[in-house]
Formats: sequence, C-alpha cells, structure tokens
Amino acid sequence: MMGTQVAPAQLFYDFCLDDHVPDDHLLRRIDRFLDLDTVRGELKPFYSSIGRPSIDPELMMRMLIVGYSLGIRSERRLCEEVHLNLAYRWFCRLGLDGKVPDHSTFSRNRHGRFRQSDILRHLFETVVERCLREGLVGGEGFAVDASLIAADANKQRSVPGDEWCLDELGPDAGQAVREYLATLDDAAFGAASAVRPKFVSPSDPAAQWTGAHKGHAFFAYATNYLIDTENAVILDVEASRAIRQAEVGASRTMIDRTNERFGLKPRHLAADSAYGSAANLAWLVKERQIDPHIPVFDKSNRTDGTFSRSDFVFDAEQDHYTCPGGKLLVQFRRTYATPRSGITKDGTRLYRSSKSDCQNCALKIKCCPNTPQRKVPRDIDEDARDVARALANTPAYERSRHRRKKVEMLFAHLKRILKLGRLRLRGPKGARDEFLLAATAQNLRKLAKLRAMPSHGHAAA
Repeated sequence: MMGTQVAPAQLFYDFCLDDHVPDDHLLRRIDRFLDLDTVRGELKPFYSSIGRPSIDPELMMRMLIVGYSLGIRSERRLCEEVHLNLAYRWFCRLGLDGKVPDHSTFSRNRHGRFRQSDILRHLFETVVERCLREGLVGGEGFAVDASLIAADANKQRSVPGDEWCLDELGPDAGQAVREYLATLDDAAFGAASAVRPKFVSPSDPAAQWTGAHKGHAFFAYATNYLIDTENAVILDVEASRAIRQAEVGASRTMIDRTNERFGLKPRHLAADSAYGSAANLAWLVKERQIDPHIPVFDKSNRTDGTFSRSDFVFDAEQDHYTCPGGKLLVQFRRTYATPRSGITKDGTRLYRSSKSDCQNCALKIKCCPNTPQRKVPRDIDEDARDVARALANTPAYERSRHRRKKVEMLFAHLKRILKLGRLRLRGPKGARDEFLLAATAQNLRKLAKLRAMPSHGHAAA
C-alpha cells in the first residue's frame, strides 16, 4: 500500500541545534580552532559610542569564513545559505530564529571598519598563531610562490596603455582607482616596474594585463604565499601585480613580516627560477642569511656552440677568469691614477682577454669567432649565485624542491575547491581582502584535517 506523508500535528518541539550538526562536519572541526575573542577589541575604536547597536562583527567574520571555506563566492547567496542551513546557523551562533544580516552590510563594513582596522590581517595571523601552538609549523624550511587570479575587469572596456593618463583622474574617481593611485610607489604595485602595460582597465587599473598562462591574455592580480614546508601551513599572504618583479618584492615583504610577527626565520627557502635573480639571491644570502634552494636565473649559457661563461674558471682571490685555453681574463691591464670601480650601469664587471692571446689561440673559433677578444661579464652579486649553484648539489636541496610542490597544491585547492579563480572585489585592497580570507580558510581546513576531533561528544560551542 502506498504511504502518504502527513504533516505532524505536534504544537511544541524540543529541538537542539547542536544535536543536528554531525561531529565530522567541516564547520564543527574548524570551530575548535577559531578564536574571535579579540575581534571586538580590535574594532571597538572604529565604532561610535552612541546610536543604534550595529550588527555583531563576529557574526560577519563567521559568515565570511563559511563562504570562503566552502566556496560560496557570492555574499548574496551566502546570506541565503546561512538562513537555510542548520550547520551554518550553528557555526554563526544564530540559533533557529537569529536574523541573517543583509548582504549589503558586508560591503559597507569592508570599505570602512574592516580596512581601517586591518581586521582581516589580524584574523589571518590569529589562525597562524593557532597553527604554531598546535605544532604544525616546523620553522626550518619555507617555500614561496605566486599564482595569477583573474581580476574583475573586462578586456572590451579597457584602453591602450599609452592612452591611459593619470592627470585625468580626479577626486571623484571610484574606489579601485583611488586605491591604484595610492599604490603607485608601492614595491608590489606601481614601483615594481616602469614598463607601461599594453592595456589598462579603467574600472581596476591596478590589475595587470598578462599573457603568462600562454593562452588568451587577461587582467589579473598575483596572490603570493609563503608556506612552511612541514605541513604546508600558509605563514603569510600578499597581493601584488602579476609580474615577476612585484612577486619577488612581495616575497621579501612576507619573509620580513613573518620574522617580525612570529619570530620565524627559515634556514632555507625554496622557490622557482623566477626568484633566482642575482639581486634576490644576494638579499637572501648576504642580508638574511637564508640558504636559497632556488634555481639560478641565468641567461649566460650559449646555444651557438661557443664557450659559455660556465666554461671559464673564476679565481676570487686573484680576481680573474681563466679561459679553456689557460689564458687570463682581467678587468684592467693597467693602473689608473684615479681608481675605477669597474662596475657597469647594468651592475656587472667585465673581464677581458688580451687580443694577442685570442688571435693566436686555436680555440678562438669556439670562443669568440666574431670579435677580436673575449669578454666575460660577472654580476656584482655573482658570489650569491655561486652559493645557490653549490647548494643545488646537496640532498637538502632535492628535499626542498620536492616539498615546494606543496605551495602549488595550495593554489590548485584555492582555485578548484574554494573556487577563487576570479576575484569579486576590485582594487589592490579588494584583492588583499580576498586573498587573506582564502588563506585563513585554507589554514583552518588544514587544522581541521591534521588535528582530529576529541573522541568524546561534541566540541564546546
């Protein structure tokens, strides 16, 4: 016989929301590690002492964590989901009859109190501190990398870079444009490179026009991660332009900030060859005493069959090169009344052979067939490159290169699971807010994964 569902006639119910959230639910496991006790204290100076009570900032923080942890990209949809989902209501401390704030509340607070107080950075660092207390950070080896995230900018509405004029931007410009103007001297944005981009988006001029993915070019920002390679905990995150110089600058900012904020300084740093320039390797080796487990960014190898710079042996004590034929290459062959530095405007020293040595050499055809003598440039920070080359032959380097893949896995998780393939917010601060929240969510998920729930009952609410 076919059954028929009948609406229950019970007038009163004994309902406990906590009983209906499973012990293994992601939000219940995350909730154990989320400490928002200091949120109100950080935000208190930015609220008025009179007027109507505002929406609880802790509620907005919890709702944002729900959205970024579970890939709910729209704040309008997030409000609908929190209204309907029991687990979301439990996590947000709303109970069954708590009112969900309107989606517009997030925009007003984001552009006001949240950015003025830098509360999202405070939230991220609070979670990193919890990772430290849980023993998830080894502190010996770090890795750094960047990934491109598409900006909320349309190519069809862009203008050529040579037609973009800063003088025409007035005080009535939009929020993203004002943020762009404020970052013109920032090493991660305007000061990273003087090269004018091919296209500029009037709605988000800080977004970089890039074809780095070898496909169709697009406007993008770069999210930069500094991770501890022990358990892939994100120690710092920084937004920057989507160019190599800005990403290298962001890595330095993150290394220094992590040392200042948490007292963490790695013994070695793993990265790809984009971070292997002589200047960056010198900064790591000479100024920060960090071993660079980084491939050297070097274009000195020749492909025309002639000798490369690596075929010449450098003697640091005598300050000269020895060619494959046994002849010396030096900077100066006479003494000057006024000593010269020998450093070119490109930051290199030129070592030259003698013309007579080259003209009578049997190896000239393989060394300098088109010039009367051979010149070998040496960067002023070539000694830092030599350190990186020497480290490349060690077992520790091989382990670091393998562990560096963890940061790439975090970027894959960011885009595929958390669905942050395209930004919703515009401007450098909008990108920073999204990257901070996403990194916070990833660290919370890491805590939930690596630290099991207590075996007895539910966690304390």
